[in-house]
Amino acid sequence: MSEPLERETTVLFAHVLGGADLEAGPLTACLDKLRSTAKACGARVIDSGSDRLMVLLATPDAAADAAASMHTAMESLPHYTDAKLALGIGFHHGPVIQKDEQVYGDTVNLAAQLVAKAANGQIITTRETASHFSPIYRAWMRKLGSIDIKGRSGQVALCELLWRTDDNATLFAKRRVDTHPASVVLKLRYRDKDYVRRRDSDSITLGRDENCGVHVHDDEASRHHCTIERRQDKFVLTDHSSNGTYVKSEGADDVLVQREEFVLMGKGTITCGQPSVSTKEIVEYSVLTT
Repeated sequence: MSEPLERETTVLFAHVLGGADLEAGPLTACLDKLRSTAKACGARVIDSGSDRLMVLLATPDAAADAAASMHTAMESLPHYTDAKLALGIGFHHGPVIQKDEQVYGDTVNLAAQLVAKAANGQIITTRETASHFSPIYRAWMRKLGSIDIKGRSGQVALCELLWRTDDNATLFAKRRVDTHPASVVLKLRYRDKDYVRRRDSDSITLGRDENCGVHVHDDEASRHHCTIERRQDKFVLTDHSSNGTYVKSEGADDVLVQREEFVLMGKGTITCGQPSVSTKEIVEYSVLTT
């Protein structure tokens, strides 16, 4: 069994209001539609109870886009009962603990309590999370009050994301095509610790600073040495350092990447500031297509 991993992520809960009163077939169809919509937005989806989903995304922006897309998808579903089914969404960005396929921690707990406050058609988040939005999303935030959250000593300030201007216009959900990038996974290993990245726009920073995703213990490494991020079906390494990043693909020689980008493929090693033959501080990588 793998060791727990700590990472920053955005945790979104989507709750089908009235879903508990539905028969199994219609509820399953509803959840399947929401699940496929979230995945099309680059999310990883985990079932969480009979009438709600937990959705994991790399950034608050990605969560905002997924939330609006899920609301739009919900409105396209047929009437299963006399009353139209409704959807409430809440999300929060912060540190989580991941073990195997599950995530837990304070961020998960807070997001779960937010969705309980969301009414029909609402998207609720914290002002802390909203502070990370890009301008397009920040422009459509409406401040709500502050509430007590179980497990938190002080009150939590909330915001609502206004995702449409009228009954027909969605503000910011991105247009998507039917074909999606291949499912790719980046796995890093350093000093017997594993790191996994798989979602669209997901990233991780390597460097000497202890707050980096991978804290590299090498004097030749810069504080924030390089970043690896997913772009469509590729993981791209971008060097930010003074001494460059050395990438050694399996069966090949070291390649110096200096203030430029490099697409990671297959398996290999990454070293900061010096070739792999000159240091023991080696980050192993593998990029897998599933």
